[in-house]
Amino acid sequence: MRRTSTTVHPASRLGLVSQILIMGGAALVAAGRGVCRQRTGCSRKYLVRLAGCTDWHTPGHFLGKPDMSRYLAGSEVGLEVPGVGTVVGRNLTPDKDTGIGRWTLEQITTAIRTGVRPDGRSLSPIMPFGMSQSDADAIAIFLKTLPPVKHNIPGPFTANEKPTTARWRLVPPETSATVAAP
Repeated sequence: MRRTSTTVHPASRLGLVSQILIMGGAALVAAGRGVCRQRTGCSRKYLVRLAGCTDWHTPGHFLGKPDMSRYLAGSEVGLEVPGVGTVVGRNLTPDKDTGIGRWTLEQITTAIRTGVRPDGRSLSPIMPFGMSQSDADAIAIFLKTLPPVKHNIPGPFTANEKPTTARWRLVPPETSATVAAP
């Protein structure tokens, strides 16, 4: 889930429009969450989309052509954080060798809510941690229903390793792109 913070003078038209849009968006999310409580396959998929899983974990998404035949099978583009390293969206399909097929529902839910994998490693800080137990359970159930896709994902890479995949570089606001370039 992406969070932004802006300060807008309340008397301005833009401020009023922004507030209406934010309130409308919040109402849509709340309405969607109500639908998701029904625990249908469609509502579980909605939660996956709302959380950004589709964007981060579907091959081709960041290149403008998502490959839906490999839905949630892992990205081919990583996110580089200067000084930290590069993370690549993992394969979330139930493939036992390259995905999360050996994980239990409880392990998937724990990873979603706490950012800790069954092997004890931490997940990317970009994950939407803090999701409710019921929403995380619904996503875990949905992931187990996907067809397994064999797709080995490289990484993660430390700051000292050269990534073997295309990547986006996250540049802190106080740093220019020129300074952040290798």
